[in-house]
Amino acid sequence: MKDLQLAAAQIGKARHLVAFTGAGISAESGIPTFRGKGGIWDQYDPIILDIDYFKQHADKAWPLIKDMFYNVIDKAQPNPAHRVLAHWEQSGLLRTIITQNIDNLHQKAGNKHVIEFHGNTRDLVCLNCHKTTPVSQADMSQNPVTCPHCGGLLKPDFVFFGEPIPAAAYQKSLKQSLDADVYLIIGTTGIIMPASLLPYEAQKNGATIIEINVSPSNYTDSISDIFLQGKASDILKQLDHLILS
Repeated sequence: MKDLQLAAAQIGKARHLVAFTGAGISAESGIPTFRGKGGIWDQYDPIILDIDYFKQHADKAWPLIKDMFYNVIDKAQPNPAHRVLAHWEQSGLLRTIITQNIDNLHQKAGNKHVIEFHGNTRDLVCLNCHKTTPVSQADMSQNPVTCPHCGGLLKPDFVFFGEPIPAAAYQKSLKQSLDADVYLIIGTTGIIMPASLLPYEAQKNGATIIEINVSPSNYTDSISDIFLQGKASDILKQLDHLILS
């Protein structure tokens, strides 16, 4: 309880609070994580999301991508953890979310200031003409899914293996990390590069690091000032109650 109270006090007086979220925050919404027991890579071969493989075998990759992402994410709804962060933004407490997730749940919950470090599933991008098409306007019954503008191959607008992080997302994320005085890590293990480096930049620049995870991560013993162990929804609801009281 002492750590919760300390974290709530830090968040409540933050001048520039930034949340850095990973797959753990969406697990309670029924979206499986990639790694770990029962994760996506237990069920599918990661080669599906290799950009070179996708270009050469789009007809094999697309049905599995639909099954992995679109059949699950379309049905998923924000959980209490997402809703607390949306409430904090609306009340002026939270400046920005940097998310590694591609599931759009922060936006569904009501957050407006979201940096999608790895892209999103809302849009598809043409590998030929480079135009973006919202999924809602694409013929997702096709295999592979093709561009309505030029007939080229459409790819989900998130980062595949072998692709760089979008420059704009990287720069915005780095700036927000450096501007933060309190940095809230939620549901990420700190394994995936280069996203995993952002909290270290925040810590080096003087931010207080508060971590919420179900188990210790790469950050816990290296940079976290306060480690709150548990499900994101449980911890964030308790923090919200303490901040309001």
